[in-house]
Amino acid sequence: MSSSRSDYVILAIFALAVLTMPVWLAPIGAGYPDILQKFAIFGIFALGFNILFGFSGYLSFGHAAFLGTGSYAAVWMFKLLSMNALIAVVFAIVVAGIFALLIGYVSLRRSGIYFSILTLAFAQMSYNLAYSVLTPITNGETGLQTSRSDPRILDTMMGADPHILRTPDFFGIALQGWPGFYFCAILLILAFFVTMRIKNSTFGLMLFAIKSNQNRMNYTGFSTRPYLLAAFVISGMYAGLAGGLLAVTDPLAGADRMQWTASGEVVLMTILGGVGTLLGPVIGAAVMKYLEQIFSSFNEGFLHRSFDFLPTGLQDFVVTIVSPFVGEGWHLTLGLLFMIVVIFLPGGIMEGIAHLTRRFRKGETGGSGQTARTGH
Repeated sequence: MSSSRSDYVILAIFALAVLTMPVWLAPIGAGYPDILQKFAIFGIFALGFNILFGFSGYLSFGHAAFLGTGSYAAVWMFKLLSMNALIAVVFAIVVAGIFALLIGYVSLRRSGIYFSILTLAFAQMSYNLAYSVLTPITNGETGLQTSRSDPRILDTMMGADPHILRTPDFFGIALQGWPGFYFCAILLILAFFVTMRIKNSTFGLMLFAIKSNQNRMNYTGFSTRPYLLAAFVISGMYAGLAGGLLAVTDPLAGADRMQWTASGEVVLMTILGGVGTLLGPVIGAAVMKYLEQIFSSFNEGFLHRSFDFLPTGLQDFVVTIVSPFVGEGWHLTLGLLFMIVVIFLPGGIMEGIAHLTRRFRKGETGGSGQTARTGH
């Protein structure tokens, strides 16, 4: 099978899996549009981060700056022009890309830990500016949101009443509930396709070569900085798209999306799923958001109902053991999961899947060989 054809097969399987998530995730309590939207949005965020970190080996601790910038840009489009989500998303990508170009141009003058610290510094500066100096643009602690007094020029020109607060839409289709999920899901599929094309392109090969041995490439006279800057900007644009989609699901932008914890989350997502892989970041994002949304909602009452088949004394003992890992303690579960993956599967969840696939194939091969020998 040719490389191009196999890419489209992978894309088709991925698209089918994403679009049918409401069906196969329902048994584990994740078949709701709100949580599935988060899976898709943070999957895009992690995919973009992986282009920089996974492909080129440059670890950024400041990608939340682009997530927040995308959210602010999208809400401003809702306020000034139209509630059409397509306009807001495009503007979010463009603004985040320009912001990433500025930060990347400075940060990429250094590499290694110094690059990571520079990106973290820029993100924290952005976070603090959003709370203070840029309050006329960001609305400070209150956050930026739509209001009845917004001009919404394009909507007014099309005959809509600007004083009626509406939800973001896609040419008249309100992006709430399932339409909102499928809008995010289609963009996730497109983002995955672009990432796949980048990985299999000459540009992607250059990024992997930089990750492998940047010094050797520099010694040969090859300039790596333009490739790194391009990867940084593309990665920032992905984050801007994710931030714009967060504003589509909830037309509110706050500086909390620029916090260093948001940057740390996308690092964990990528490492958890598998650095440098295509599916890994999406899987890592889904696992983290599942733990955050589902595990954090469990309480002792739920645990007692879940283990009510046990004798009373044993039931209380099991609930006492399990309760610190759910509810407000879901971070403990995430920490343990992350430790297990890093220790036993350094390549992330995708490495575990690869091990299982190889064992299954070996089992099939062994079984076929035994059958052949027996028949012979």
